[in-house]
Amino acid sequence: MTPSPVPVRILLCDDHVVVRAGLLALIGSEPDIDVVGEAGSGEEAVAAAAKLKPDVVLMDLQLGPGIDGVEATRRIAASGVHVLVLTTYDTDADITRAIAAGATGYLLKAERPEELFAAIRAAAQGRTTLSPPVASRVMNRLRGASRPALTPRELDILAQLANGLGNREIARALFISEATVKTHLGRIYEKLGVDTRAGAVSVAKEHRLLP
Repeated sequence: MTPSPVPVRILLCDDHVVVRAGLLALIGSEPDIDVVGEAGSGEEAVAAAAKLKPDVVLMDLQLGPGIDGVEATRRIAASGVHVLVLTTYDTDADITRAIAAGATGYLLKAERPEELFAAIRAAAQGRTTLSPPVASRVMNRLRGASRPALTPRELDILAQLANGLGNREIARALFISEATVKTHLGRIYEKLGVDTRAGAVSVAKEHRLLP
């Protein structure tokens, strides 16, 4: 007879009681996942993680007064416990801070239950799981880290280009000559690896060089 797998022990941290109750009911349907504790603040989560030593802490980022989810994640991850962020926030700043703090995974609350269960199991094994929108943002940031270096003037001209202005109009808008505009455009094309105005705008948007 094959022995039953040891359940993944998790600690829930969310400052909303109703959310915790919903997660408790949802996760309770999975026989291989046990909720061993709950916390309503960052401080409570850190203390509970130290006491209960769960396999995974399911962590919200915004926790009201006291330390936030990122700082709680940093302290808990430092002790060797895996932290899976579960939040509604997917800004670059939130993602970057959480991952830098040691989060094993980053999941959005909009994900389907089966995705949450799979992420919990993955986190227990130290494997990273990111919601698709989060993964996309991470990739965009990585691409942006190697983006072409344009001068302030080249960025000005690129912005005017994106607005559909021709060389003469760009020259007037920036109080420079058309010849200067053409010179800068040549350098922009070379740096971006393109040979058309449309190509320059497209690559610039891909590398987040335009607002």
